[in-house]
Amino acid sequence: MLLQRVITALVLLAILLPALFYPSTVPFTLVVLVLMAAGAWEWGRLSGYGQAGSLAVGAACVALCGASWALGWIDRPLTALWIVGGGLWVLCAAWLLRAGVPGWGRIPSAVRLVAGVLALWLAWLAVVQARMLGVNFLLSVLVLVWVADIFAYFAGRAFGLRFTKNKLAPSISPGKSWEGVWGGLAGVIVLAFAWIAADAHWQAAVPSFYSRLAQQGGWLLVISVLFMVAMSVAGDLVESLIKRSAGVKDSSGLLPGHGGVLDRVDALLPTLPLALMLTRLTTPI
Repeated sequence: MLLQRVITALVLLAILLPALFYPSTVPFTLVVLVLMAAGAWEWGRLSGYGQAGSLAVGAACVALCGASWALGWIDRPLTALWIVGGGLWVLCAAWLLRAGVPGWGRIPSAVRLVAGVLALWLAWLAVVQARMLGVNFLLSVLVLVWVADIFAYFAGRAFGLRFTKNKLAPSISPGKSWEGVWGGLAGVIVLAFAWIAADAHWQAAVPSFYSRLAQQGGWLLVISVLFMVAMSVAGDLVESLIKRSAGVKDSSGLLPGHGGVLDRVDALLPTLPLALMLTRLTTPI
């Protein structure tokens, strides 16, 4: 299993890194489009569709992304879209986590299907725009989610249930604890200030997500970072809730040793659009 994870990670890096650092954004845009199409195919399977139906869901996601690309949306600020999309993520995630696994089954299947495709499309649009803002900006958002996850894991292992009596969401993801969340928050706060210092030291041509927020004041930076970590946790829990409702452990086996695409991007689905929302609202671009 460990060897599978390492090999899969190396293959993904070999594909993603050249596309990420290529002078043109087109290769990266196409690579991410393929990943989102795979995620949409997984979403069709989680929604109870067979192979043909799931492929159609993937094709619909590609068509939606392609149409946005052809219309030039990737070059536009789309501030209203980020506000609406980010707001819906916050409201829907809060409702779902409160309703629990049974609540997911009460939502009409057509609504669930459309919501999943729209979430993947919105994330694709956000990650493409983030790349167009600059590699430093995009990486600062991606690393936020990864650091939150890593620090949460180790803090949960070391301190889980030592300071609180209840787990974070026992009916959805029994392994997560509040101590893990606090560890993730602490890790990302340190990351943010370290990244700002690095931007200043190396005089980054493209400001990171953190440096852009810090221009408006330290309080906005801290509140925004805490909010982003909370939503990354919410994204992870929402996908766990959906998988539990579907009775599966992983969204698919497309990434040996890692599960499926949705298992890797679940926390990014809300955080990428929200990062664009905060950036468009608070800093001139």
